[in-house]
Order: sequence, then structure tokens, then C-alpha cells
Amino acid sequence: MTFCRISVYYCIMYRPTPKPRSYSEKPFFLYRLLFLLILFMIGVLALGTIYAFTRPPNSAPLFRIGSAYTPDTTVQQRSNFQGNESIGIFSGIGRLRIPLADSSTLILSIAFPYPLNDRPFAEELAARTGDFRTIATNYFASLPAESLATLNEDIARTEILRQYNTSLRLGRIETLYFHDLIIIE
Repeated sequence: MTFCRISVYYCIMYRPTPKPRSYSEKPFFLYRLLFLLILFMIGVLALGTIYAFTRPPNSAPLFRIGSAYTPDTTVQQRSNFQGNESIGIFSGIGRLRIPLADSSTLILSIAFPYPLNDRPFAEELAARTGDFRTIATNYFASLPAESLATLNEDIARTEILRQYNTSLRLGRIETLYFHDLIIIE
């Protein structure tokens, strides 16, 4: 029994103790990972900058995130067949829901062409979108209920176009297009 006690005592007293874990190993790995991440980000920024400086000035975007235009400034491009001037279709007025005198509702979308290279005029159109909506709403809301059944689009288009052009200073709108002209009773 004495031998057993001695051996247990020896095992307890003289056993090799585990080496205390170094707390510097874990942060060292974390610092290395963060350093590599920072190097990667610097590399991406440097490559992007070099690419941006070597790209042609009139090139199209590589990709778009989300919608390029909001509904207030929707522009569709098309070329003018009579020349090389490009024309855009301004549909930023959006869909109008106009309450009428006889408790019915008129749904209407208005669009019109304008020159894309006339930036001040395009900015004025975008700034006057609220005025355009108000002009169209007031025109249709003021019509008597009887005249809506026999609504002449050409007369309405001409009158709204005249009011639009009187509110503009930097250019003129040549024609209007009505889309979705629906009367819901």
C-alpha cells in the first residue's frame, strides 16, 4: 500500500503540468486577418481608381444598383430621325387620379418629348412637375360631368399644352401624349 501511495503522490506532484495557453495566439490571428482585409480593400480601391482614370469619358456605367430613375424623372431615350439630335420622353408627371364632379375618377398619364441636350430645360421640366400635375388636375376637375362622356382629347390636349407652355420659361413643349385615359365611375 505504501507503494501505491507513493506512486499516486509522485503522479500528482511530478506530473508534467500543461503549458499555460498563450493569450497572444488568438489576437495575433485576428490582427493578421484584419491586416489582410485592409490590404484587400486598399487593393480594390487602387484598382478601381486606376480603372476610372483609364476609362473613356463617355462610356456607359458598368452596372446599376436599383432603379436608375425615380418615377418623377423617368426619361426614355430615342433618336430623332430628322437629325442627330436625341429626344427624350418626359413621363415624370406620372399617373394622375383626378376626382371629377360626378364622384367618378379620371385616370390619366401624360408624357411629352423634349430635347435631351438642353439640360436647363430638362431641369425646369423636373422642377415644374408639381405644377404640371396641378394644371392637368384642375383642367379635368373643372369640366362638367356631361362633357366627360364626349371628351374631345384634342381640345383637352391643346388647352393643357397651352397652360404648360405659359408656365415654362426656358423652352416649349411641342406636343402632349395621353396614356391610360380611363374614367372610373
